[in-house]
Amino acid sequence: MLVELRIRNVAVIDKVDLPLSRGLNVLSGETGAGKSLIVGALGLLLGDRAASDRVRPGEEKASVEGIFDVTDASGLREIVDAKGIELDDNTLVLKREVNVNGRSRAWINSSPVTIGVLSEVGALLVSVHGQHDSRQLLEADHQRDLLDEFSNANSVRQAVADCHRTLADLRRREHEMLERQRDARKRADYLRFVVKEIGEVAPRSGELDTIDVDLSRLTHAEDLQRLAGEAASRINGDSDSAIGQLGSVTRALTQLTRIDSSTETWQSIVDGAVYALEDLSRELEDYAAKVDVDPLKLARLEERRHSLASLTRKYGPNIDDVLLEHEKAASELEFVDSVSSDLQVMAVSIADAMRKLDSTAAELTEIRTASAHCLAALVTKLLPELGMPNGSFAIGLTPLDAVGVNGAEAVSFEVALNAGGESRALSRVASGGELARIMLALSTVLSRLQRVPTLVFDEVDAGVGGAVAWQVGALMRRVAGHHQVIAISHLAQIAATAHHHLLVRKSAVGTVTSADTTVLGEDDRVGEIARMLSGDSEREVSRAHARELLDRGRLNEGVHEGVHEGGNEGAQVVPSPTSKKKSGRPASAS
Repeated sequence: MLVELRIRNVAVIDKVDLPLSRGLNVLSGETGAGKSLIVGALGLLLGDRAASDRVRPGEEKASVEGIFDVTDASGLREIVDAKGIELDDNTLVLKREVNVNGRSRAWINSSPVTIGVLSEVGALLVSVHGQHDSRQLLEADHQRDLLDEFSNANSVRQAVADCHRTLADLRRREHEMLERQRDARKRADYLRFVVKEIGEVAPRSGELDTIDVDLSRLTHAEDLQRLAGEAASRINGDSDSAIGQLGSVTRALTQLTRIDSSTETWQSIVDGAVYALEDLSRELEDYAAKVDVDPLKLARLEERRHSLASLTRKYGPNIDDVLLEHEKAASELEFVDSVSSDLQVMAVSIADAMRKLDSTAAELTEIRTASAHCLAALVTKLLPELGMPNGSFAIGLTPLDAVGVNGAEAVSFEVALNAGGESRALSRVASGGELARIMLALSTVLSRLQRVPTLVFDEVDAGVGGAVAWQVGALMRRVAGHHQVIAISHLAQIAATAHHHLLVRKSAVGTVTSADTTVLGEDDRVGEIARMLSGDSEREVSRAHARELLDRGRLNEGVHEGVHEGGNEGAQVVPSPTSKKKSGRPASAS
């Protein structure tokens, strides 16, 4: 349970330390005193979105800290341990800071955590129900969520969503295959032409470069022969050739060496030059002999190059691009030929996915049908206690044309407020006050299923008064027998039923407005309830009436029954489904 809530610099709140106890805690105060700010601060602690306007003007940051006794919070220890958070003495401290720039940080037992972890742990500790929940009660999605929560059907509903997603993915892929098949068929003649044209030429990567070199040689074959022969002759021909000229050089060097032996090495240099020139001369002669002068071969190469150039103009700019285009066209043609068998396989997969979706949705329908009767009966039993003696609650299940992501039926909460009246949708029947009481009845039933130790009711008593207010207060007090209940209320009757009464006040010091809280003792409770009754806490008539209300509220001391006489063990009351057949008619329970 929440032992203490510490709020610093949130909106107009400067500093509030809110001690709370087991049982029913009621916060009261004049309109605008700041009661909603306390609930908003608690929301921050539980992971609600943070905004810079949450920070008190003139301050750098706001903070909210909650101290929880988790002795009775079964299952929480394992979750906290899994997050790497140490839990000492069954105490859990959650803290959240919001900077003036809107950024926030969070801790659990002094260990930094993400807002997601803070929210996950907070959801196991506190459940908040407010006037907004009454408005949500008119929404079909919210009604379905409440039924599935009561049914413990969320895992089956997730399985339906998974099956629906799988089926949708298969159908999307089938549609893509059909589109590709249609496009490929339209292009089939062109694709066959591309494959045939490129295939007949059969280009090879790098072939154009090789052809250009060969063409250059064949085109200039006679020139190559002439130039190679001329070069060989100039190297090793008559006495005027290069080697002939070197002979005279050799003779001069021989005579020079006889006179000066130190010049002997020069002769070896000339000898090396002669040998090199002789080798070059032989290679030139071989080259000239091998030059191919072949007009037919030249014509064939020119024709080949023309064919390759034609392909690169169409599919290029180079041979590698042509080869890639051939591969793509062949692949598309292969797809046209094979897609029919692929579509047959896909059709089998879709049929299997549809059967699985229908089967899972039928299981969900069965659970919802059984649970709808049970939940409707439990809520109906509470309505007389909330001032609707002839009221009855029903849940309609209307089959959809096709199984959707949330199942095969729409869920509708219906109510009949008069004896013999026909059940009609909440949005068409219930007033604001009646909606609040129906929401309270639902919350009361669901609270026995929830393992959340602390329930917060934020002015869910709006629109009620008189005897009904007493009934609402008595019901909250009974829920407080198995949950800590924190109620924000403006009704004296509900405040009188509280085990623990706190007053929220707004005050001004100079130009600064602030809100704070006070735990009320017996005499202060009398004054506050007198104010709630008449607006004047000092009128003796109001104070006497307040004492009378407190005495009446204490008559319920020690009464901690279940949701209704005989108790309600929640999920255990839900009958086990016995039929696998999905009803084709709207189902309702009352």
